[in-house]
Amino acid sequence: MTSLNGGFAFHTLHVSRFATLLYRANVLLYCFPLLALLLRHLLYPSSASVLLLAADLVLSFLWASAIPFRWRPVRRKEFPDSLLKEVGRDGLPAIDVFVCTADPRREPPASVASTALSAMAFDYPTDRLSVYLSDDGGSAVTLFAFMEAAQFARYWLPFCKENAVVKRSPEVYFEEDSCDDAGSKKMKKMYESMKDRIGRAAERNYISKDLVSDEEELEIFERWKGFSRNYHPTIIKVLLESGKDVDISGNSLPNLIYVSREKSPAYHHHYKAGALNVLTRVSGALSNAPIVLTLDCDTFSNDPRAPLRALCYFLDPSLAADLAFVQFPQRYQGINEDDIYASQYMRLFRFNPRGMDGLRGPSYVGTGCFFARASLHGDTKAALPILRSEAGRFSASEDVLRKAHGLAKCDYEDATSWGSTIGFRYGSLVEDFHTGYRLHCEGWRSVLCDPEWAAFVGDVPKNLNDVISQMKRWIVGLYEVGFSRHTPLYYGVRKASFPVGLCYAHYAFWGAWCVPLMIYGLLPPLALIHRVPLFPKVSDPWFFVYAYLFLAAYLYDLLDFLVEGVPFRRWWNDQRIWLFRGPTSFLFGTLEFLLNSLSVSAPGFNLTSKVTEEEQAARYARGDFDFAARSPFFAALGAVAIVNLSAAAAGIKRAVTGEVDIGEFSMQLALCGFVAANCWPIYGAMFWRRDGGRMPVSVTAVAAAVAGLLHMIAHLV
Repeated sequence: MTSLNGGFAFHTLHVSRFATLLYRANVLLYCFPLLALLLRHLLYPSSASVLLLAADLVLSFLWASAIPFRWRPVRRKEFPDSLLKEVGRDGLPAIDVFVCTADPRREPPASVASTALSAMAFDYPTDRLSVYLSDDGGSAVTLFAFMEAAQFARYWLPFCKENAVVKRSPEVYFEEDSCDDAGSKKMKKMYESMKDRIGRAAERNYISKDLVSDEEELEIFERWKGFSRNYHPTIIKVLLESGKDVDISGNSLPNLIYVSREKSPAYHHHYKAGALNVLTRVSGALSNAPIVLTLDCDTFSNDPRAPLRALCYFLDPSLAADLAFVQFPQRYQGINEDDIYASQYMRLFRFNPRGMDGLRGPSYVGTGCFFARASLHGDTKAALPILRSEAGRFSASEDVLRKAHGLAKCDYEDATSWGSTIGFRYGSLVEDFHTGYRLHCEGWRSVLCDPEWAAFVGDVPKNLNDVISQMKRWIVGLYEVGFSRHTPLYYGVRKASFPVGLCYAHYAFWGAWCVPLMIYGLLPPLALIHRVPLFPKVSDPWFFVYAYLFLAAYLYDLLDFLVEGVPFRRWWNDQRIWLFRGPTSFLFGTLEFLLNSLSVSAPGFNLTSKVTEEEQAARYARGDFDFAARSPFFAALGAVAIVNLSAAAAGIKRAVTGEVDIGEFSMQLALCGFVAANCWPIYGAMFWRRDGGRMPVSVTAVAAAVAGLLHMIAHLV
């Protein structure tokens, strides 16, 4: 299927009929044994079967709600050159880029500045490009970093154009390029000098006279001494203005604006969603571009033509009327060879979005996403009188800046629809998921733009504790949507469509995976230790029902990865991390949400650190799991690992000595062996590793104690 405009193809869409038919046939074959299994639990009730029924009911729901992801997956391709031939560079709309940061200690200002520079260096008319930084930490060091970046941009942008640089983040470029020629060496020296100055400022946590010579700039930082992270006025600083500021070649530079909204302990600031809404209003006053790009502070532009790819959809009249956003999948740099922490998130960012693209469009994933500003205006666009009619024409006059300061005040949103039906939505830690979901419910569509060469690339956590913590935070936020008045099971099914509602419900109740993973991770081994059979004998026809359900699910998942070109070892680590999330991210996220719902104090929002220690990075590069943190996550993982190892050992001993009928316990033994095989890195961290990534002795002791307690409880029951 081809979309045409004026004779030129801006993009194409392809539906794989063979893959679609294969999946639908698999669904049909799978549902019969699944229903039979549920029926068996009801026909042969026992105390154990009640738990297994609960596990299988949750698994059935999660399997059924995932069906729409594969029902009609599509692939698209864009033709930016055709777009330029049709509309020309002068006909391109203005774009506002939003970059958000919150804590200079966990998100290094030099790296954040490098992300902004990569966006400023887009292959795009500079008079139609504005880059806004939201500094939610109100950090003088971050402002200083962007003042330095503004000066560096005068050299960096022409360097990128003259040398056809593709990866336009200076941090990434100078890490990967050998810089053999004189021009590159000079540019690298300038970058390292800038990075050193920012590093010195970060170490001191204030800006001194040896770093800033301009008296006016120094006065700004002097006033900053009375500010704190949670209490400071609105700060808006136009660092570069197109038409007034030029690079060393005499070409106009894009607009660069620093924004730190007013903060006060008396107000709830709604985390990142609140920061994005302030940027939406402030940018509406200064530039009001019809297209808005949101970027995480660690997600750099990897393709300078990414805006043109997005516009292939926004400028297609057949799509533009109800197209809310164009989402690029998240891709990551620095992933080790075997991807030990499953950081690619293949299902979340590759497989499932293609399926949703065949329905109403992919969900918003927080970064690498181009929005039509109109979609953020809600149902009552008259509620935005502050937006200037001259869309995309930048103005930083005193009157406009005064108005912009007012738009970033704490009380501006009082008695308004911001965060409800206007802008990025409040009410969930995962504001991206919530916003995309609500836009789809309001009748908007989205498109997945997934070129072979990654358009945007980010960083991933390099230690297991951060990986688990990040997922736990997502689980809490997803539950907040799932159990809200806009729950996908009712509101989403009615407003968006039945399959789209199911997709969002699958995500919203992701944390429910803890139920089957914990039951199947603990009940079979404990029953095996105490010689209680749970599953049919090998000679029983029901054995093949269980075997088919397990093998069919795993083999189809493996096939997805192999078709995508992902090696077997990466798939193995992906399913291993999925199992690890059961007693950690899924369980702890579920418990935290329940505690929050009961108004019981629980750990709050926390950022994932973008800082990686050298020793930790070296372990990750070698493929060694990092269990060094004294974390309750690892105690829970260790307990499950010990229970399954002891059960597998006891089962094998009894089978060899003839104490039990191997046929009666074969499925339990196989399941324990499978879990134990996946837990091999845990055993190494607990028992024989001696490097810095081993599990602390205290955590191992707690894990052993919990495992022993579980044995005692099982014996009493």
